Amino acid sequence: MPRLRQSGSRQTVLALALLAAFDQAQAQTSEAQAQTNEAQARTSGAQAQTNEAQGSVSFGLGAVSGNSADRALFGQYNGVRTGGVIGLLGVEYSRRDPATGTSTEFEASNLLGDNRELGLRWKKQGDWKFFADYGEGIRREPNTINTGLLGTRTTNPQVVPLAGGPGTGSDLDLKLKRKSLGLAFSKVISPSLQFDISAKSENKEGARLFGSGFSCPSSVAPGCRGSTGTETGSAVLMLPEPVNANHTQVEARLSYAGQKLRLSGGYYGSFYSNANGSLNPGIPSSLNNSVGTLLPLSTGLQSILSQPLALPPDNQAHHLDIAGSYAFTRTTQANFKLGYSQATQQQDFASAGLTGAPAGVANLGGKVTTTLAQIGITSRPTPKLSLLANFRYEDRDDETPIALYNIEGTSTYTNRRLPQTKVRGKLQASYQFSSDYRGTVGADVESIDRGVFTSTSAIAGTSALRQKTDETGVRAELRRAMSENFSAAISVASSRRDGSNWLKDNSGRGVTEVTDPADPNTGFGPSAIFMPRLANRQRDKVRLLADWQPTERLSLQFSAEDGKDRFTTPSEQGVRSTGMNLFNIDWDFALSDKWSLNGYLSQGNQRLHQTRPAGYILSFDNTGTYLGLGVAGKPNAKIEVGGGLSFANDTSVYAQTLAATADAGSVALLAATGGLPDIVFRQTTLKLFGKYALDKRSAVRLDLLYQRSQWNDWTWGYNGVPFTYSDGTTVSQKPTQNVGFVGVTYTYRWP
Repeated sequence: MPRLRQSGSRQTVLALALLAAFDQAQAQTSEAQAQTNEAQARTSGAQAQTNEAQGSVSFGLGAVSGNSADRALFGQYNGVRTGGVIGLLGVEYSRRDPATGTSTEFEASNLLGDNRELGLRWKKQGDWKFFADYGEGIRREPNTINTGLLGTRTTNPQVVPLAGGPGTGSDLDLKLKRKSLGLAFSKVISPSLQFDISAKSENKEGARLFGSGFSCPSSVAPGCRGSTGTETGSAVLMLPEPVNANHTQVEARLSYAGQKLRLSGGYYGSFYSNANGSLNPGIPSSLNNSVGTLLPLSTGLQSILSQPLALPPDNQAHHLDIAGSYAFTRTTQANFKLGYSQATQQQDFASAGLTGAPAGVANLGGKVTTTLAQIGITSRPTPKLSLLANFRYEDRDDETPIALYNIEGTSTYTNRRLPQTKVRGKLQASYQFSSDYRGTVGADVESIDRGVFTSTSAIAGTSALRQKTDETGVRAELRRAMSENFSAAISVASSRRDGSNWLKDNSGRGVTEVTDPADPNTGFGPSAIFMPRLANRQRDKVRLLADWQPTERLSLQFSAEDGKDRFTTPSEQGVRSTGMNLFNIDWDFALSDKWSLNGYLSQGNQRLHQTRPAGYILSFDNTGTYLGLGVAGKPNAKIEVGGGLSFANDTSVYAQTLAATADAGSVALLAATGGLPDIVFRQTTLKLFGKYALDKRSAVRLDLLYQRSQWNDWTWGYNGVPFTYSDGTTVSQKPTQNVGFVGVTYTYRWP
């Protein structure tokens, strides 16, 4: 939807009107003085030039078609999902005083909507600057939720099974509201010294989609019985996360700029506080089983589902750094940066409503300290040769205390520290072969050491870890500079990652280094699971860019990219390869001095091939195609028109086959269902506008928009059947959504 510059309160409009009247009164007084005395007229004219004020006020109405289901995607962020008619109001005002070098700018937009913004800029050129910003925003859940849940925006929701079955509850409007205030000040202390400070605070309130579930029997809850013909032994529940949090950021920096030396030292602080420490649901004694029959819960399931769920805890982080550069000569310069940061999380479990912590442990006591050192040098030893070298060291020290948080039957586990040391290096050389051609070659290395594994902890969801990984890469680029009407660049890059021996989990007794993964006694089986980010990987990439202007009226920009990753692990399962390619073309064409056309075409593809448990082989293929066409023109001095048509098509294909090791049940299931269906998203948007100048100061604008969206995501439903939770709550989305918008705006500018 077109975004209009909107105005503030009635008091703001009145103040601007008074300012405008005051300026006109000054002009009239100066004119009267000019009629009596020529010298006074010159003085008055000079004074009038010292106060240059201008501004605009825009107001109007807009209407949106359809109901909330039709506007689910269109109104997700712009605040129009629930309202059919909206007011449009905005203000812009600026005032300059060339004699003193001061200026003031004020802007307010969307003041009658949910996403209003106000901004103030006040500065004296070369001396100081002051900025202030206020904004509000809203995000609505695009899915339609039908439920019997009570207390949906509180920390104590009550689950109520729908007696009439799915769809007989009330529709729930989940939304998040944000309010932010930002202040910034900058002061030039001397020609070489400047101080900057800023702060931003954002409050976020509302609720968002969340939930919990459990399946019995389980090793973590031996007393919980599974499903029977008379009892429900598993459940999945929709429990919205209540949000009432504040995030405040503060930054201060002192900068020095000398003839050869430049320095900048600063502080950054992040402070997050959450008024909601945990979610404590009320669970009934009966829930639906997997086929929708309401049955009593099996022994132990109700108490497990009633346990509090931890919400994001309070935390803070502090960062200090000093960075700079030094010019040894006109052609050789060094740069550096030193940084130190500390992040902590020390909210007490009791204050968050959480129980069951280890004896004597009041809070996590989380503490992570990071140190950073970076140095680089650039040099141009000859007019045609440029060199670059860079080294970066980053160490993350996790000092969180170790405590016994997990007890599973007779097994006990502690939390785990996650230290990491990362070293990166880069070398690059560029050579200007001629006035048209420039070549660049480079090499990169990266080494990551994840430290010693916490021996009292355990690995979950994967079969092995790796302490160290090392990656080396090379790249080359050839660039042709613009020669009258054409420029281009082609680059290739290749890298390889490997690492130390794999570490096998010993279930709470540390890890064992595996020197021979194929050893049947100490190695890994064919179904072991390895994380792709730790696996050996070969990455190759090629990229082409071009800029072509065949005529004075036509210009085109091209880009094409292709990349492949191949993974190697000591297992038959996991990700084997991934790939991507991307193609873009943008063009502009001037039909005449008054009419122009522009357009774009983009297509991207991502592929992933992996072998999964039970012999499933999955090839995921996502293709996105985007195209657009725009036109703008000015038939005469008073009329401006334009518009654009855009189309997006995003298709995800889940091709599935089976390995020879697959069991008969998997073979029968795949034959009966054909595997996972495709997910397709299509959206067509048409925008038109027309602007008519009533006179030199006022104009009327008409905006028209039509959007059609189609989505068949089976995550929340398939063939018209929505996803259903154990209490009958459903989550769905209208597969085809049509929205129209019309808006009329009047704008008045002064002087």
